[in-house]
Amino acid sequence: MHEHRTQIFEVSTLYGAATLAAALDAGQFGPRSAARRILLVANNAAVPETATQLSEMHGWTPVSARFDEVLDYNHEIRPHHPAAWHPKGGDVPLLQRLLRRAWGLGDGPLDLVVESVTAPPAKALVAIFADADVHVYADGLMSYGPTRERLPQHMACRVQRLLHLDLVPGLAPLLLTEHGVPAEVVPNEAFRAVLDEVTAATPAVGGGEGAPTAVLLGQYLAALNILGQAEEEALHERMLRGAAAAGHRAVLFKPHPTAPARYSTVLQKAAADAGVTLTVQEEPMLAEALYGTLRPGLVVGCFSTAMLTAATLYGIPVARVGTGTLLERLAPYQNSNRIPVTIVDSLVPELGGPERPARDAAQLAGLLTAVGYCMQADNHARLRPSAQEWLAVHLDAATRPYFKRKRLTALRLPGGNAGRVPNARRALGKVRRVLTKP
Repeated sequence: MHEHRTQIFEVSTLYGAATLAAALDAGQFGPRSAARRILLVANNAAVPETATQLSEMHGWTPVSARFDEVLDYNHEIRPHHPAAWHPKGGDVPLLQRLLRRAWGLGDGPLDLVVESVTAPPAKALVAIFADADVHVYADGLMSYGPTRERLPQHMACRVQRLLHLDLVPGLAPLLLTEHGVPAEVVPNEAFRAVLDEVTAATPAVGGGEGAPTAVLLGQYLAALNILGQAEEEALHERMLRGAAAAGHRAVLFKPHPTAPARYSTVLQKAAADAGVTLTVQEEPMLAEALYGTLRPGLVVGCFSTAMLTAATLYGIPVARVGTGTLLERLAPYQNSNRIPVTIVDSLVPELGGPERPARDAAQLAGLLTAVGYCMQADNHARLRPSAQEWLAVHLDAATRPYFKRKRLTALRLPGGNAGRVPNARRALGKVRRVLTKP
């Protein structure tokens, strides 16, 4: 007789939960009767107690209905924060016994389905349940970039696959490829069907005559220390003015859930000056629910994943604002946001900007291989020949913003300062000379 299997699905966003719901509907975790399914919710907001809970978001009910039980990870580890806490090595066996008892897991086999496996809470869960098979899912554009750090072999060998959305059709993820982890696409039609359920469970926003025809997506980049608050306010104003210049007289702004209220106030004044009717959507909902109810003619953002969802799953025209500034500001070069910014800057036209030839998936793959290698050269040494070849052929004025000369120089790649020895190597050479002096 086989022991009953338990599948634990860790989520921190409704978008991620919807991705998992689509994977379940597509049969990617087997029949429902074959395992007990637990949805483990982690609230990673800076102050979780004051942030919107996933259960409070419109559309949560149909998504969570795919699971047998919903558990609160924050409650289990309090007073620790899920984005920071990691168990001490000696505590792991005790913590596994404790959680197995608290969650009624028994001694049966486990599947852990987690987000970014290199960081808590996923990293903590993988350490605690040391005998569980691990499945990683990526609910955004970061799956197309390199893993932030190399996994220990004992952890890497447990990762069965990477599940991801096909947001850039035909583009393969780079995430976890250094460990030979196979990628598996969550079908777009299954994900769209889940989003339609979320939309149906979301109150209609500004429908009928005079409804917003453009949606502006806020991301709160000031919280990431990429832009200052005044700069981000100016970015939102550019979105609004650009939408107005494109002929949209009614727009909807969806601020980031943690953005300050003043962002909306500043935008209201800009809308009045531009003669545009502005709706600020502050209800806790996915941007995709707006696409389903409003069916806008334009979605404007900086580098939000919701832009690619609009284009790929809904066929809505999209436009970008501010990616050039972000490519300059992101630091260090290894910043994980670099890949999403690069993808959006490459694929999405600039709001009000000149037309330019669109890159296909093959062209974008070459660029992302080069960027990914420059971000994590030690972990992806096998990509060096491809990166060298791409840079030698394609590095020009149009592609130069995706790279830093200092980084290319340090890695001795085309486009760097030829013959220049990076500071660290020069310093090491001095130390060696001193030590070898007679």
